[in-house]
Amino acid sequence: MASKRTSEKKIVVTPTGAAAAPARRKSVSKRIAHTTAEVTNAPVFDASEVVEVPVSAVIGAPASDAVARLAYSYWAARGYQGGSPEEDWLRAEQELLAK
Repeated sequence: MASKRTSEKKIVVTPTGAAAAPARRKSVSKRIAHTTAEVTNAPVFDASEVVEVPVSAVIGAPASDAVARLAYSYWAARGYQGGSPEEDWLRAEQELLAK
C-alpha cells in the first residue's frame, strides 16, 4: 500500500497571524523513451531517373520569366513610373495565357 507523502516544509506565520500557504511542488511527468524503427523494405531511389520539368509546363501556366519580361515592358512603356507591379504581372499572365 502506498504511503502518503507529507511536506517537510515549515509553515511560516505572518505578523497578522495568518499562516502562509506551503509552496506547491511541480508535478513530475514520466518521460517516455522514444525509439526509432529501422526501415528494412525501403524502396531504392535512383537519382538518374529524376527529370526536371518546369512548373509552368505541369500546370499549364506561362513561364515566370516570360511573364516578368512582359510585365517589365508594360512598366517601361509607362516611362518607368506609376502603376502597380502586381497588376502588370497579372495583365502579362492573362495575355500569355490567351495566346
